[in-house]
Amino acid sequence: MPLKIYKRGKVYHFRGTIAGKRERGSTGHASREDALAFAADYEAKVRKCRADGPQAVLTFEDAVLNYLAAEKTDRFLAKPRAYFKKALVKDISAGVIRQAAIDLYPHAAAATRNRQVIIPVQAVINHCAELQLCAPVRVKRFPVDKKEKRPVTADWVRTFANKAPPHLAALAFFMFGTGARISEALRLRWEDVNLQAGTALLKQTKQRSERIARLHPEVVGAMAALHRYPGRGPFFYLNRSAGIKAWRTACRRAGVEMLSFHSCRHGFATTLLQRGVDIVTVAKRGGWKTPRHVFETYGHASEDAAVVDRLFDPQLTQEKNEIPATSRKIKTN
Repeated sequence: MPLKIYKRGKVYHFRGTIAGKRERGSTGHASREDALAFAADYEAKVRKCRADGPQAVLTFEDAVLNYLAAEKTDRFLAKPRAYFKKALVKDISAGVIRQAAIDLYPHAAAATRNRQVIIPVQAVINHCAELQLCAPVRVKRFPVDKKEKRPVTADWVRTFANKAPPHLAALAFFMFGTGARISEALRLRWEDVNLQAGTALLKQTKQRSERIARLHPEVVGAMAALHRYPGRGPFFYLNRSAGIKAWRTACRRAGVEMLSFHSCRHGFATTLLQRGVDIVTVAKRGGWKTPRHVFETYGHASEDAAVVDRLFDPQLTQEKNEIPATSRKIKTN
């Protein structure tokens, strides 16, 4: 027998038995005709799922809902979600995903297509694969020309800060001194900061975790000069877009090269590695998920052939600051 519908409040609900199993729920519709259509579609979907397995009926929209229900991020999902709509996940192959990236971003760089289509779509499908609702998918990313990452230095930050408004100066000191991403810095709230102890609790956006960052005295000094506005974080801006114009203006006034917010994070890693800090510690202190990522992004062997002289010269082996940490062989698991 078909599912029966009945009205509860303003919307219709359904109940009944499908293939020997009781089913009940809300149709989400106030119209009887729409509720009947929903119940019929639901019954057909359940029967097909029971006969052919969940992959036979799992749509990309269903997969997205499962993904979001697990408290995963919805960043970059809006366009792929609208593009695939009710497409069955089993029909979304690696090639289809790559073509979607081209269709959605016809004039974008490879990195954008990878970041905003391939990575989120693959994450959604593979999450459902872990739930045994479909098969996993592996997608070859578009090749990206790696550009040299321009890191800031302590001198750059100090020069910038001399001409920047206090909240921008403090932001530069904070990101360079902690390795925080701009999103993490702007998410910071005063209650997460202890200037006396020199610490800040960072909510890491990519790892969905937290870490306690140590604040150098220069960072503490820059933050101590800030006014505390109720309901706002130390750095004033709601998102990176709101602050980029002021950041560029401050660079111009200070007479320094225009470097991005993220260049402060690059500067954190690059400076510590150049000063002999081991790569595992850099990854932990800067909030990278694994040392491998730090190694692949920032690891460069020294071009100075004379470094081998340090094997025999005790005086040279004591000059740790001259030995790039990434010139050593490391093990990453």
